[in-house]
Amino acid sequence: MHPANAPLGMARPHRSRLIIQPTSLAALTWAGAASGAGAEAWRIGSVLSARPLGTTPQGLLVLQIGALTVETDTPGAGARLPAQFQVRVLSLGAQPQFEVVGPASAGQALGRALRERLPQQNGYAPLLATVAALAQRPLLRVLPAYVRTALAQLEQSLRTPAEIADADGLRQAVLRSGLFLEADLLATPDAQPVEDDWKAALLRLAASLQDLPRGTPGARVPADTPPPLQQRGLQAQPRAPLATEWPEARPDDAARLLPQLRDATHAALARLEVTQLEAGALPARLVEIPLQGTRGHDILQLRIEPGAADAGEDAAWTLGFAIDLPALGPLHGELQLRGLRLAVRLWAQHAPAVERLERRFAALRERLAGSGLLLDQLSCQHGLPQPPGPYSQVLLKATA
Repeated sequence: MHPANAPLGMARPHRSRLIIQPTSLAALTWAGAASGAGAEAWRIGSVLSARPLGTTPQGLLVLQIGALTVETDTPGAGARLPAQFQVRVLSLGAQPQFEVVGPASAGQALGRALRERLPQQNGYAPLLATVAALAQRPLLRVLPAYVRTALAQLEQSLRTPAEIADADGLRQAVLRSGLFLEADLLATPDAQPVEDDWKAALLRLAASLQDLPRGTPGARVPADTPPPLQQRGLQAQPRAPLATEWPEARPDDAARLLPQLRDATHAALARLEVTQLEAGALPARLVEIPLQGTRGHDILQLRIEPGAADAGEDAAWTLGFAIDLPALGPLHGELQLRGLRLAVRLWAQHAPAVERLERRFAALRERLAGSGLLLDQLSCQHGLPQPPGPYSQVLLKATA
């Protein structure tokens, strides 16, 4: 459902709440949405999770409430919506009303948010492949200017392998991976999201696609990519095959690509938010960084975890990574650093990749020696490591 032109105003002064009153309908009608699969949740008194998606070119605030999207006037001065909040359904009909209510307990809110996002999530590869396919078609030139701008900003947020080749570049890529967007905005409330933040770019793209005709849904990629759960381990993600699925321009490109782009954008947002929701479960940080590769896009997964160090011992860190490169196949790696002592273990799924990597060991040893590090181990094994566990504790609580 996509209600539009919805006023958003303060209710009685002594009660801190906002009433959302959609007054007109766009792509779908309220009756049609209320009779669909999500109708069970849309009952008077139901409490749903909500989040702002961005603003439209007309200055309206776009909110996602459950599985539906509404547009409202932005709150006035002094009324600021958080990145995640809850609403209660007050009335249905042609003018459904929702009341912004206080947050539930942290455990309840976390479980509800995970239950909502886990079925929606998918990896970044389908989105990036759809963007690449769209860029090769005349359809891109006739899209509204604000959609083309959002697509350009998404491309700008992608890093290249050269940009993450040194420590400062990799650090910036982690900081702009979308994990820290809300924290940065809370630290500086008047600041605007940086142009190259991945989540900010996803939110802008999602908001820009709300008013486009939905057309006939295209073939959808199954959402079988495991979410990046903290205890599941790194899993290299290959490129999605969508970039070559429609090699020539076709009259129905809009009906195929735009629904796919909208679905893939929301699925990527859900995946990123699963990672954010789980970030406090363990001291490790799991980060996914989309990269502009050769003739396509690749996904670099990082796991950054501090190691236990006794009093008087050097600080210890473990950096794990996973990536699926067309020339080498799936690769995993683990770097363990304690003080100046470094151990490096690599895994490659294909035997030729092991041979290619081992031929680079001499140059790597020389480079590490020049940096002052003491290399205790450098190895590459054929096959991929087994993940530590099938589920995270947070997932178990969310699905119980």
